[in-house]
Amino acid sequence: MRSRKRERNRHRKRWEARSMKGQNAMFNEICIYEAKIEKQDEIEALMKEVAEFYLSQPGVIDVKYIKRTHRQKDFNAVKGGEPPIRLTRQVGKVTYMLYLAVKDEEAHARLCKPALEMFYKRWNRCLTAMPKILLGENIV
Repeated sequence: MRSRKRERNRHRKRWEARSMKGQNAMFNEICIYEAKIEKQDEIEALMKEVAEFYLSQPGVIDVKYIKRTHRQKDFNAVKGGEPPIRLTRQVGKVTYMLYLAVKDEEAHARLCKPALEMFYKRWNRCLTAMPKILLGENIV
């Protein structure tokens, strides 16, 4: 009896989550940055400052800046369960990633304008190219 009730509740929650899709879905931004090697210290300090600013804004759920430190040997190594290889040198650029989760698209729009006004010039000095920006809603 109890297991049937649990099962029904689980299905109801899944249905509710699907029917609410787009209404309460988190909105995410993932950026991939390529920074000049000689600007690593400057951009990492700037990332801390930007993350602090983002976290102080309404609607922001999570902010993470990530430095690329590893790579896979090849797909067969992944299939074989081999660990990734630590990068020992940077050639021409350093790759960073931003993971930003906000409440919705409107919160993202309200966040971007002041952030660009405050930090764009300093970011631009550190980058080798414009960042790759990916936007989307959660599926799971």
